[in-house]
Amino acid sequence: MSGSDNAAGAKSHGAKSPGAKSPGAKSSQRLAVVTLDEKSIGRSGPDIEHERAVAIYDLLEDNTFALVDGERGPFKLHLSIRGSRLVFDIRRANDAPVMAHLLSLSPLRRIVKDYFLICDSYYAAIRTATPERIEAIDMGRRSLHDEGSVLLMERLKRKVTIDFDTARRLFTLICVLHWKG
Repeated sequence: MSGSDNAAGAKSHGAKSPGAKSPGAKSSQRLAVVTLDEKSIGRSGPDIEHERAVAIYDLLEDNTFALVDGERGPFKLHLSIRGSRLVFDIRRANDAPVMAHLLSLSPLRRIVKDYFLICDSYYAAIRTATPERIEAIDMGRRSLHDEGSVLLMERLKRKVTIDFDTARRLFTLICVLHWKG
């Protein structure tokens, strides 16, 4: 999948996001713990497990996650799928519930489906294709990943404010939840 920033050179050319904090500056408006519902995750291979681990690691290292109502963090986030909804179970560090936000998966389905198709093409290409072909497929893959990230930001904006890099990492985790191996 390589949607996380450090995997396969997907970081956007070293450019910092607007308003990015210096490394090591930890805001209270952030995620301190991220977990995925194991029952929501299909069986997956080592590539998907690696993407999951890298996305969570990168997300915890640097993220912006602020509740619109002004509630202070840091927060724990548990992602799961229930029926056709994505569940953002947001809690305090002591596990006290803050909010459960449910998002319809319908707007994300096409992007996730297209993203899986292009990831399959990418993984097949890296074995046999020319570097130019691999780069072209990777550009398309990153473009779809960015599209999903922007849509996620838009869908969350009434409850949660996230920056683009956080949205990218969360989109990777949403894809992991969708992956059925």
